[in-house]
Amino acid sequence: MSDYEVSVQQLNDLCANGDGYYSMPTHHVDEVFPRIYVGNAIVAMNTMRLKKLGITHILNAAEGNSFMHVNTNAEFYAGTGITYHGMGASDTDHFDLSIYFEEGANFIEKALAHKDGKGKVYVHCREGYSRSPTLVIAYLMLRHRMDIRSALSMVRQKREIGPNDGFLRQLCRLNETLAVEGKFWNQ
Repeated sequence: MSDYEVSVQQLNDLCANGDGYYSMPTHHVDEVFPRIYVGNAIVAMNTMRLKKLGITHILNAAEGNSFMHVNTNAEFYAGTGITYHGMGASDTDHFDLSIYFEEGANFIEKALAHKDGKGKVYVHCREGYSRSPTLVIAYLMLRHRMDIRSALSMVRQKREIGPNDGFLRQLCRLNETLAVEGKFWNQ
C-alpha cells in the first residue's frame, strides 16, 4: 500500500473518538477551517445567527430534503445578503456525492474570496455529520492540496463527523487520483 492508499476502515478510525466510538456533533456549528463552518439545518434556518457569525455564503448539501427539515433554498435567503447554493444529496452509501466535489470546492473558494477575502461559508446538511464534512474535506484536498488523512483529520479536530462509507470510498478515489496527478504538497 502506498502512502496515498487509504482504506475506509482507516478513515473511520480517524473519525472515531479515543475509545473507538463515534459521537454525534456536540455543537450546532463549528469553524473547521478558517472561515469555513460546518453545521446542521437548525443553524441554516436561523438567519440572525448566521449574520452574527458573519456568514456570507451557504452551501446546503441536503437541498430538497424537506422531510428532513432541510428545506431552505435561495428564496429563503432572499434579502439577507447571503449567497446560497444547494445540492440535492442523499446521505446513503450508494449516493454519488463525488459529482458535487468540484462544484462544492468552486463555491467554497468563491465564498472565501468574497468581500476582499473576508467571506465566510456555512456548509450544512441535516446534522452536519456526513454530507457537509465530506464536501469540506474534498475542498481541502482539491484547493489546499491536502491528502485525505490530513484533510479529514483537520475537520475532525474541530467537529465530530462520520461520513458514510460510500462517501469515504469516494474520497479515497479522489485521493488516489490527486496522488497520481502529483497534486499534494508533500509529494
